Order: sequence, then structure tokens, then C-alpha cells
Amino acid sequence: MIHVIATIETAAGRRDDFLTAFGELVPDVQAETGCIEYGPAIDLATALSNDPPRENVVTVIEKWESVEALHAHLKAPHMVRYRERVKDIVVGINIRVLEPA
Repeated sequence: MIHVIATIETAAGRRDDFLTAFGELVPDVQAETGCIEYGPAIDLATALSNDPPRENVVTVIEKWESVEALHAHLKAPHMVRYRERVKDIVVGINIRVLEPA
């Protein structure tokens, strides 16, 4: 199993637009072979965090059976359509692929 943490920065004031498009994508991704977990999260203001909430950031938390499953996911037709749909909303992406220690 692998973990993926994708940090997606949206254009100012466009996070809700991104979340709408992303929400429509989630069922297709969760149905993919090898997908264990896939969902968005946003910063929560608490006394536990040293940083203020990021208003234009969505963090996607993923678990996949393998790196091969992740590669197949990135090539899936629904992912190609999704990237086209959000290209004017997303201004930056950082992807971290991790393995359990």
C-alpha cells in the first residue's frame, strides 16, 4: 500500500468551485481498481496548528494498493476530463507519495 498527499492550491476565491468539480470526480476514482481511500480535506482552525488555515488550499488524502494503481489512476479518462475542467481553477499542485514505515 502507498499513501498520497496532494496539496492543491486554487485561484483566490475559487476553492468552492474546485470542491464542486472534485466532488463529482470522487465516486469514479473510488471505483478504480486499487483505490483504498480518496477524498478531499481543508484546513481547520484549531489551537493545535501553528499556521493559519489556508483559504485556497485543498489537501487530497489517498491510499492505493500500489504505485502501478496510482499510475493507472492518473491516466484514467475521468482524470483527463477532470484536469481539463479545473485547469483555470488550480494554480499549483504538490504531490507526495509515501510508504508505511
